[in-house]
Amino acid sequence: MAHRFSTVLVLMVYVGCLAGSVAAQQSAGPPAVGVVRAAQQQITQTDEFVGRIQAVGRVTLVARVTAFLEKRMFVEGSEVKKDDLLYQLEQPPFQAQVDAAKANVDQLDAQHRNALISLTRAQELLEKSAGPQATVDAALATERALAAQIEGAKAQLKTAEINLGYTEIRAPIDGKISSSGVTEGNVVSPTTGTLATLVSQDPMYVIFPVSQRAELDLRNRYAGKGGFNAVVLKLRLPDGRIYQQDGRADYVSPTVAENTDTITIRGVFPNPVLVSGQPAQPTVRELTDGEFVTVLVEGVQPITVLAIPRAAVLSDQQGDYVYVVDAQKKAQIRRIQLGQSTPSTAVITNGLSEGELVISEGLQRVRPGQEVSAGPATPTPAIPPTVGQGGASNSPSQTGKGTSASSGAKK
Repeated sequence: MAHRFSTVLVLMVYVGCLAGSVAAQQSAGPPAVGVVRAAQQQITQTDEFVGRIQAVGRVTLVARVTAFLEKRMFVEGSEVKKDDLLYQLEQPPFQAQVDAAKANVDQLDAQHRNALISLTRAQELLEKSAGPQATVDAALATERALAAQIEGAKAQLKTAEINLGYTEIRAPIDGKISSSGVTEGNVVSPTTGTLATLVSQDPMYVIFPVSQRAELDLRNRYAGKGGFNAVVLKLRLPDGRIYQQDGRADYVSPTVAENTDTITIRGVFPNPVLVSGQPAQPTVRELTDGEFVTVLVEGVQPITVLAIPRAAVLSDQQGDYVYVVDAQKKAQIRRIQLGQSTPSTAVITNGLSEGELVISEGLQRVRPGQEVSAGPATPTPAIPPTVGQGGASNSPSQTGKGTSASSGAKK
């Protein structure tokens, strides 16, 4: 009897608690949610690709003659100017060849002048019928032979002067020079190989592959707006910072890579000096040959799209959806399609109309068909351009031109 009484007592307490909970919920009223209106916004379309920095000019320095390397004239890793003297090779043997070639030219020139005099005399005697034609012919042949020998001697002199010039290895372009592959005192020759490598610094190329599908999309999007002139290139550096200099596209490969089905696009970027190095220190620039970067292909003219906060978008197995508040103040599921989006803004291509109320706060308390108490949502703080920009290709990005949208953004 006592056991049955206690069981009844527990049931009465449970029912009382349940009734109190229901009454509390009824008294609390509809859940409060924050809403925003779907509105037209201007965005800058941006596509991201992984690229690599490449120097515009690259020169491997080699010896053109065989000689001792007497002196290295540059600081390894420094920047040099065009025509700067980089290596000094042994010169005396080549100077001697030049002097000998000059002497040979002078000797032949003297003989040629004497042959001209002999030819003139023979011609005068022939005119006076005092000399035979054979003498004139022989003198003419001697003069012509000596003239030809002079031309050959001058060519030998030019060759000797060229070889003498090869003893001074100068910079053919402006750029940063590598370490020296050969030390002073060694014999170098054309077969020695690379003495050093010279890499140009400003401007720099960025090379990035684009899938065939993405290339067609870019072409269709910007062909009628000016092609290359309709886009500007930006770079995200390996540490996540956006490079301060804008670039431009200047080349598209005429063929598609068969193994990757991609097309190579090339852009050009300025690469000014950040810190001028001292004579014994390298000059610092932002872009380095061979560096991996993220290339942002950004439209010059913004476009107008229907947008809502990214926080309002939910996903399930059927796709993306949002909750909208209807005329009866009830939350209703609305299936949507997303376009290019950013971490803060979702671009809607289908499923919403301008002016509809979309729930962006308090979503965890909402059920389909439930009445809600809607109020203005908290404004979303602006995201600086340098926030959240790390990561791989096709990650969402935001630049300093209003709202940016990346075609590779995850939904």
